Parts: sequence; C-alpha cells; structure tokens
Amino acid sequence: MRKFVITMLLCISNICFAQDICNEGICIAEFNASFNEANKIVWLNKLSDCESDRVDITADARWASEYKIVVVPTLVIFKDGEEVKRFQANIMMQMEATRQEVQDAIDEIVMEAF
Repeated sequence: MRKFVITMLLCISNICFAQDICNEGICIAEFNASFNEANKIVWLNKLSDCESDRVDITADARWASEYKIVVVPTLVIFKDGEEVKRFQANIMMQMEATRQEVQDAIDEIVMEAF
C-alpha cells in the first residue's frame, strides 16, 4: 500500500508539474536562478499578446532537467504547451536578446495562427 501511495503522489506531482507552464495560448517563461537575480529580464511583463511566468530553477531542479535549461536566464516561448522559440543568455549570464527581438518572435507566432 505504501508503494502505491508513493507512486500515486509521484504521478500527481508529475502531472501538476507538466501543467504549471502555459498549456493554452502563447506564454513566455523566464527560467532563472536566485543567485542570478541581478540579470533577471526586467521587461518580461511588458511583452504583449502572451502570458508570462518566472521560474526559479534553484527552487526545484526538475525545471532545469525538464526544459533542458543549461544557462540562466533562458526565455522559452510556448504555444499551447509546446516550445516554439528559445533565447539563452551569454556566458556572463546576461540576456542578449532585446525586448523587441522577443516581441517580434511572439508577433510571428501570433501571425502564423491566421
């Protein structure tokens, strides 16, 4: 019985984990770490036509392995739960992509729906 309960908890945890990031519409997630707070994407919430979320991979290492995060910050654009575009930081852990470049990628995804 104990193994059954543990298995069920793991399954529920994995289902909830998979649903934590945008499953519907366009969403952008910033994967970062608490030790890199100085390099967070300050304009993330100013992007239009998408939802936004911040994920701290130091709080739960599953995020890093699930989404193959190798450098922070990393921006991932999802459409209906599927990754469609990724922007990664440079070796200094600073995002080189500009707000306009990311917004252009979002706009392109929106236009593809028509």
